[in-house]
Amino acid sequence: MVSIDLNCDLGESFGSYRMGNDAAILPLITSANIACGFHAGDPSVMRQTVESAILHNVGIGAHPGLPDLQGFGRRELAISAQEAYDLVVYQIGALQAVAKSCGTTVRHVKAHGALYNMAAKSPDLAEAIVSAVKACDSKLIIVGLAGSAWVDAAKKMDMRIAQEVFADRRYEEDGSLTPRSRMDALIEDQQEAVEHVIRMVRDGMVTTRQGTRRPIQADTICIHGDGAHALEFAQAIRERFLKEGIAIERL
Repeated sequence: MVSIDLNCDLGESFGSYRMGNDAAILPLITSANIACGFHAGDPSVMRQTVESAILHNVGIGAHPGLPDLQGFGRRELAISAQEAYDLVVYQIGALQAVAKSCGTTVRHVKAHGALYNMAAKSPDLAEAIVSAVKACDSKLIIVGLAGSAWVDAAKKMDMRIAQEVFADRRYEEDGSLTPRSRMDALIEDQQEAVEHVIRMVRDGMVTTRQGTRRPIQADTICIHGDGAHALEFAQAIRERFLKEGIAIERL
């Protein structure tokens, strides 16, 4: 039977600022990528999100980002491979401590925003981040863009990789995500999103923005928690998976 993980970026509120709809989406997913304080999140939100994930039997993952609260970690910063290594170790360590205090452990790591996209195109950056993850815990699962430098880096270092696809993002012909700067980067129609996901999971194919079809490996699907249609997309995708006989299992 085909199986798939559903992941979502959570814990992105901080202080008095609320972001996302974590309580509503947690019952619908199997893995949570929890912000670690650099692009979003704070110590209390991290703890609360870990506790909520435990209640819903959702796998806990670190979601390290660039130190850019103002830009929500979506703006590229000129950092070295060593700087990437250091900031990832720092953030994973923070969530590992929070998880331990709650009686659980971190299972996976997925970089956030610009850091994720930069590493997807840069073997040096991807290898630095994977090295950081391995240094924290060699059993951690790397979540990275399907077919990208993330996959090569993880395999090179003998780390488990979960190749990620996106329910609400369009793809370019080279397999990269359509830049958010384009008006058509996001898929906003629910039916289109569901068919997009089914093609990737069941058929191993993705239709690019240019209309071509290319192979893709889908181990986990990202549903953006801050998206306008996150809940509806998650519910519709789960329902379709049940009809297709696709099992939903955490990493």
